[in-house]
Amino acid sequence: MGISREQIAQRIAQEIKDGQYINLGIGIPTLVANYVPAGMEVMFQSENGLLGMGEFPTEDEVDADLINAGKQTVTAVTGAAYFSSADSFAMIRGGHVDLTVLGAFEIDEGGSIASWMIPGKLVKGMGGAMDLVAGAQNIIVAMAHANKKGESKILKSCSLPLTGVNCIKKVVTDLAVLEIKNGKIHLLERAPGVSVEEIVKLTEAELIITGDIPEMQF
Repeated sequence: MGISREQIAQRIAQEIKDGQYINLGIGIPTLVANYVPAGMEVMFQSENGLLGMGEFPTEDEVDADLINAGKQTVTAVTGAAYFSSADSFAMIRGGHVDLTVLGAFEIDEGGSIASWMIPGKLVKGMGGAMDLVAGAQNIIVAMAHANKKGESKILKSCSLPLTGVNCIKKVVTDLAVLEIKNGKIHLLERAPGVSVEEIVKLTEAELIITGDIPEMQF
């Protein structure tokens, strides 16, 4: 049931606007670069110091020195720039990133996100996520709707340590597109073949449902 990781990325790519500066988190968000609408020019920023990140390389394009923040090899588009991590975070903290796409362990009704640690598990650190949720003008989350036990990850209140508070605008899961407004989660779209009732069953948070909910289009 639900859509694939690639389809989540494809749906998020529909939210991109021409000319935007965009940061992609590790995991599903990195796939968004592969689905930029034709004819649209955007610049993907990586917090390790690359502005102008392109698609993942083919085998003959791989450059081991050219990586994203998740240590995956990437390509660079025409006009790309390389700079220090300090300059990269100055860009983020200065509010110069239009959109950031992040993965998450949990999100809640208020738009808070928990994405950086699970207590009891080895954690290297929060990385750039706390700066991105504070500095980006728009934040979209890409995530699974439920965990492997079938428990909802869309909660009334996050149970894990928070990355950011009341900062998320939209969430795309394998089951639904959700929008967070005024402390409420609104169901906008459902995955093909998935009913509203199935989404409600796998959502701990209260969903605001208005009228007929259309299926996602790709």
